Amino acid sequence: MLHIQSLSASYASRRILHDVSLSVQNGEMLALIGPNGAGKSTLIRALTGVIPSSGLVRAGEVDLRKMDSMQRARHMAVVPQAISLPPAFTVWETVLMGRTPHLGFLGQTSRHDEDIARKSLERVSAQKLSERRVGELSGGEKQRVLLARALCQTAPILLLDEPTAHLDLQYQVGLLEVVRDLARKDGLAVLVALHDLNLAAHYADRIALMVAGEIKAEGSPRQVLSAEVIEAAYCIPVHVVEHPFEPIPLVLPRSSK
Repeated sequence: MLHIQSLSASYASRRILHDVSLSVQNGEMLALIGPNGAGKSTLIRALTGVIPSSGLVRAGEVDLRKMDSMQRARHMAVVPQAISLPPAFTVWETVLMGRTPHLGFLGQTSRHDEDIARKSLERVSAQKLSERRVGELSGGEKQRVLLARALCQTAPILLLDEPTAHLDLQYQVGLLEVVRDLARKDGLAVLVALHDLNLAAHYADRIALMVAGEIKAEGSPRQVLSAEVIEAAYCIPVHVVEHPFEPIPLVLPRSSK
């Protein structure tokens, strides 16, 4: 379980996160939504120790803030946003990097590490890409490689920062189905930052709405995605209707005319 309590962070003298408290259970997928600049990416960076922060971050009973980056990587894996992967590396080499937190002093991988890397590629249906150079891949294929690298860490917590950005619908759906499967079947605690409200409603068990560095609403998709809440957060008029095929809300823009 990921437990966050009163987490705050600043850039220079400007406060970005304001006493954020969230929990993600094992087997659960929590979508973090909010307008641009709300602090979603900052929260993920703070959780991983990339930027300094105050507050409590635990994996179960383990205090992650007392760990160095290598120790923390054994508990928490990250699929970052719009990362530039080294183009000359093969997919296999890139995914195997996920085992780094578990390697000894000499950094030598074992057959066990290679088995985990192979299974991680299979899990995201990317085993056929294994020998290709990263620079040859499409955006959707790169996102699958990043996810496989994160799975290779065998961490119980998975964080994803806008993993569907710049992907077409086919890759968005494919990626989020894999992520939801990892939560439900593998028991991972998954926190994913998303822009698309309807994708969040369709795939997430719960949603947390962040505005200006604060959590303004948290609950099921039906509880959070109301017209009143969305209009206040995004400053646009919307219709929220029942999805015609699923028991979830559907958010549609409403003309202001």
